[in-house]
Amino acid sequence: MNDQLLSLLLLVFFFFFFFFTAVLFPIQAQPQALILPLQTQEVPPGSVPRPPNKLAFRHNISLTVSLTVGTPPQNVSMVIDTGSELSWLHCNRTPDYPLSFDPARSASYAPIPCSSPTCTARTRDFPIPASCDAGNLCHATLSYADASSSEGNLAADTFSVGSGRIPGLVFGCMGSSSSTNPEEDARNTGLMGMNLGSLSFVSQMGFPKFSYCISGSDFSGLLLLGDGGGDANLSSWLTPLNYTPMVRVSTPLPYFDRVAYTVQLEGIRVSDVMLPLPKSAFLPDHTGAGQTMVDSGTQFTFLLGPVYDALRSEFLKQTGGVLQQLDDPNFVFQGAMDLCYRVPLGQTDLPPLPSVSLVFRGAEMTVPGDRALYRVPGLARGNDSVHCLTFGNADWLGVEAFVIGHHHQQNVWMEFDLEKSRIGLAHVRCDLVGQRFGLGLQGKLRRG
Repeated sequence: MNDQLLSLLLLVFFFFFFFFTAVLFPIQAQPQALILPLQTQEVPPGSVPRPPNKLAFRHNISLTVSLTVGTPPQNVSMVIDTGSELSWLHCNRTPDYPLSFDPARSASYAPIPCSSPTCTARTRDFPIPASCDAGNLCHATLSYADASSSEGNLAADTFSVGSGRIPGLVFGCMGSSSSTNPEEDARNTGLMGMNLGSLSFVSQMGFPKFSYCISGSDFSGLLLLGDGGGDANLSSWLTPLNYTPMVRVSTPLPYFDRVAYTVQLEGIRVSDVMLPLPKSAFLPDHTGAGQTMVDSGTQFTFLLGPVYDALRSEFLKQTGGVLQQLDDPNFVFQGAMDLCYRVPLGQTDLPPLPSVSLVFRGAEMTVPGDRALYRVPGLARGNDSVHCLTFGNADWLGVEAFVIGHHHQQNVWMEFDLEKSRIGLAHVRCDLVGQRFGLGLQGKLRRG
């Protein structure tokens, strides 16, 4: 065999080798980082549903992002919830739910049969296991703590986020819903589940991490899916993150949510005073009760009874003579917040108030004094408005956990590092972060 023929054969061999490896069996690279505007909107209590094993809290703020689903793309708006797994969309347009996704208009829509492993093995994290409907399709029913419910079929379709397209993403296409407040629930097309469950949005996308930053001034922010360290060059201007490890439990426990973002709370400081509590007060017990969850789907922060009582007592002590306490034992804001104050209606600014620092293992989250109180919308006592402490008693809600809500995550860069199983925190100006990313965020929120 001459050298020319040998060279030709080698060339043909390498051509087919690279064709089969690069085309037929491509390397699964990590998706490119995606940046989305994150907006806050006001919704009345009860309109954001919660799974039955989550929190029976009423919400009046939700974090939403806009994206498109289907082929051709249809615009949808989804609530970001790090406390839920399955993402879902309203798929039946009704007067109660005018914002919906129409699967009949999508060429890429694919219902999932009940025989699929996605319907059987991968739904083990659902509160209610999926079933098989009359058409042999995977049927899902979601029941929520506010007495609302939603049901429909599991399906897959292409989700387009920013400039990225994610084909075959599994979600719930809900055909019927029952809500305690349908006209307000209709403001969004659905919910984006972002917890550690196998069917969550972030798990299916395969990103090693995601981050968000919620502004405390213009009530907007951003959601970063992926690392973002290259194009965005975060490391050049973002304050160094302090990391706290995620707490993982391999054994199923009755009161421990294994797909939640769980961290270890070790103490709480009011201004410079550390609450006189042992670290054991913050540790889960043998049943799993007492875990600390970071949840973007919950507005405020809720503490187990003994810890809440200690915080309430110290905050009241430090505000004595500064604010007039609301003397009404029958008033409890959102069923869990009973430390409230009267502020004259003509007073635009609160006096200097003590900060509250949540001390985690390896990191801290400091809530400034002006964010420690929240004005109750539409409520007045004589010539005074009512402001309540933004920490509530979880025991009064029947919740066996500490929950860190997104009100206290404002102006904090929140990084969920799934690869290294940790959460990073950095106190920043989130409105300036949006400008750094070139996002013209104008999502204003009317204050109550």
